[in-house]
Parts: sequence; C-alpha cells; structure tokens
Amino acid sequence: MFDRLGGLAAEHAELETALADPALHADQERATKLGRRYAELTPLIQAYHEWQRTVADEATAHEFAAEDPSFLAEAEQFARHRAELETRLLKLLAPRDASDGRDVILEVKAGEGGDESALFASDLLRMYLRYAERQGWKTEILDSAVTGLGGYKDATVAVKSSGRGAAARAGVWARLKYEGGVHRVQRVPVTESQGRIHTSAAGVLVMPEADPVEVQVEPGDVRVDVFRSSGPGGQSVNTTDSAVRITHLPTGIVVSCQNEKSQLQNREQAMRILRARLLAQAQQEADAQAAAQRRGQVRTVDRSERIRTYNFPENRIADHRIGYKAHNLDQVLDGDLDALIAALTEADLVERTDGQGVAAATPPASAAANGDDVTGRERAG
Repeated sequence: MFDRLGGLAAEHAELETALADPALHADQERATKLGRRYAELTPLIQAYHEWQRTVADEATAHEFAAEDPSFLAEAEQFARHRAELETRLLKLLAPRDASDGRDVILEVKAGEGGDESALFASDLLRMYLRYAERQGWKTEILDSAVTGLGGYKDATVAVKSSGRGAAARAGVWARLKYEGGVHRVQRVPVTESQGRIHTSAAGVLVMPEADPVEVQVEPGDVRVDVFRSSGPGGQSVNTTDSAVRITHLPTGIVVSCQNEKSQLQNREQAMRILRARLLAQAQQEADAQAAAQRRGQVRTVDRSERIRTYNFPENRIADHRIGYKAHNLDQVLDGDLDALIAALTEADLVERTDGQGVAAATPPASAAANGDDVTGRERAG
C-alpha cells in the first residue's frame, strides 16, 4: 500500500546529501528551498522506514511461529505496531498546506475596549513570544505602537524557525496558522474600580512569510511616504523622517513601519510585511476557488468570527471552532499552546480527509521548491 513512497524516500536521501554539501549554502535561496522540502518529507520518510522494518519483523515472527507457537505473541505485537504506523502514514499522506514549512509574520491589534483591549493584545503577544521560545524559534518585533498603560495598539512580529528539532520540521505556519481571528477576553480590567467583569477583544493576523523571489513587487505598483516616528527610538524620533508608509496600489494594502531608526531599515521591514500580506491574499483567493470545487477544502483562518474566549474568572480557555475547553488559561497565556494547537491540527486533518481517498495523496513540493515566482500584480489577480 505504501510502496510508492520509495520514490519519496529516494528524493529525501538526495536532499540529505545535497544539504550536507557546504557548497550548497553559498546559494542561500536554493539552500532554503531544499531545506524546506527536506523538512516536509522527513516525518513521512521516518515513519515509512519504521513501517518497512516492522513489516519485515512481523513476517519473520510468523515464520518462526509456524514451528514454535510461542512466537505468535511477538507476531501479534508487531502487527499492532504496524497498524499504528499505517494510521500515522495515512495522516502524513493527507493533503497538506503547501505553506506549512514557512516562517510567519504575526500581527496583534487591539479592538474595541480601549486600554483593556490594548492590554489584552499585549498578553496575546507575550503568549506567542513565549510559545515561540518554547519551540526554539526566533522572534523579531518589526513594528509596534504602545499605549500609555503599556498595552499594544498593534504589534507586528516575525517568527522564524531555528531549523532544528521536531518543531522546525513541522514549520512555524503549520503551528500558528490557526491563531488568526478575533480573540475575546472576559476579566476585571485594571481600570475597573468596582470589580465588574468586562468583555473586550483583540485581533490576530497570521501570514506565511514570502521570500522576495516569490512575491515580486514592481516599483511602479507602490507609493512610499515618509513621516516622523512617534514612538521609542532615541534621538532621531520626531526629528527625522525615518518612518515609512508603503501603499500597494493594485490592492490598496497599506503597511507602516517606524520601529527602526533609519528610513532604509523601516522600508525593508515594511516591504517584508507587504510581501507576506500579498502572499496571504493570493492563498485566500486560491483557497476560495478550490473550496467551490472540492467540498473537503477548509480554511483555518477566518478573521470575521470570534475564534476563542479567554475567561479569567474561571481560568478557562475555549476555542469555538472545535468546541475545545480547558481550565489552564494561566498556562496557555504563558505559552503552553501545545494541547490546543494539537486539537486544532487534528480537527483540520479530519476536515481535509473527510470522504477523500489518501492513496493518491503525497506531499507536494512547495512552490518555492519548484522555483515558482509570483509577482505582486499576479498575486492581486
């Protein structure tokens, strides 16, 4: 049933050899593409090799059992392990998101609720930073606007895989793509003098980060405006036009950055965010078209609905998309998101494989691995 995986195993071995060649890393773009494909294949090939060994061991145990019945128990043990591995392989062979191996750009924005919403946005940002730290990922604050009480009106952070360990093989987007949407909090605000529980919300936007070669933004498609920064940054703040606002004319997308001291650095960060937004928009459009053709297609990010509630009085977190509830809110806000993300991943897998055959599904090479380029104009449709 899984013998067709031999071809993927050969590809995996070739990638391993190529990545071990120091000369490859002189071309960082190609090294990144091959590394991403290798990370996609590794869990599948490891399970496949273990399945091959188990099948062989089970057959040997049955041969011995023909002469000595005491080997039957061992053969049954191998059979149970083989069945477990086949279930795992079927899950790994399910159609996967081509962006799962990508890094992400994550934005947190305060919503209605004034200072309390901004403080909740800062709690969410800290939660994601702590989760990234637990995974061994690297984070970089690209832009932020802080309120007087220390909350965040908005903040943009890049989350990048370290390239090592199980978390790296799964990819940052594979873990964080479920976080996009409106997050609601129920608690007594620090500004509330009578102890009443208030409800407010903050929005989270998660986008797979695009490489410059994948999303090419034509110079004539953008308008760049510069202005004076209004936040922390040293002596240059309010004295030089270092902040940058980029407007992508074909789509109307606007990105601003002012965290860095130099105009050039802010422009580079703004372009980085713009490319991610263009990639996310193109993927949403492609998913919408595919959904009309295939019933099993799902979107993991729906920014129009409240996806999750954080109830402080009950120490409870509830994800409304899958009916998940747990009373460990304090741990979740400290970055312990593994159980929640695992439940979302499992629910997504069930949706994607419902009523579909898995026999023909093999993990496709990502667009980056194939060298496909998409311009900003093409992305916008």
